Amino acid sequence: MLEKHIKQRVIDGVPLHILEAGCGQYWPLDLKGIQFTLTGNDIDAQVLHLRKAKRRDLDEIIVGDLRFLDLQENKYDVIYNSYVLEHIPDAARVLESFSNWLKPKGILILRIPDRNSVRGFFTRVTPFWFHMFYAKYIFRLQHAGTTGFGPFRTFYDPIVSRTGIREFCRNKRFRIKEEYGHGCHLDRQGITGLLEYIFVRAVSILSLGKLAWDHTDLTYVLEKE
Repeated sequence: MLEKHIKQRVIDGVPLHILEAGCGQYWPLDLKGIQFTLTGNDIDAQVLHLRKAKRRDLDEIIVGDLRFLDLQENKYDVIYNSYVLEHIPDAARVLESFSNWLKPKGILILRIPDRNSVRGFFTRVTPFWFHMFYAKYIFRLQHAGTTGFGPFRTFYDPIVSRTGIREFCRNKRFRIKEEYGHGCHLDRQGITGLLEYIFVRAVSILSLGKLAWDHTDLTYVLEKE
């Protein structure tokens, strides 16, 4: 679904310039059949070099904090940023940079947890040691906290939300081509699923609807005017 928006940007014979802002372990989108160059960014040089050596899918690497990078304006056709903004204080500054780095009609693919969901709220109010404990001993993630693996510290600036992104689009003249919430795990069967459903709905009601119960994450495809 996300790939179609990238492929629509293709002009015959001209490779797309794509920035993966905040590298993951691998490039998740299938862009077979089109020409593109992929630039990977991360604040951790070791993560980038491991990614380039293991996956061999990066044409260029840029080490640095997204808040302070000075990249060429109007350079990229696509910027892909997945579950990064919640870990950055002053995330609005990063979105401002994305706006500058994108070409006109370029697209920003953005994936964030919604700080104003029930899960987002509890993530914000619980300490980092609890997140680490949960990952290691509840989910039993052996690599939790090692290089390239979460959990990572979160800040959840106000812009990391549905209302925040919509306001950003109005101010910076972006058109929302896709917007959907997902990641809710309330469809589990049995007593555990029922109790989780009751709890999340109750918290949402007590918040007078300010905390969303029907999703935890948001995905956007935003087009720069």
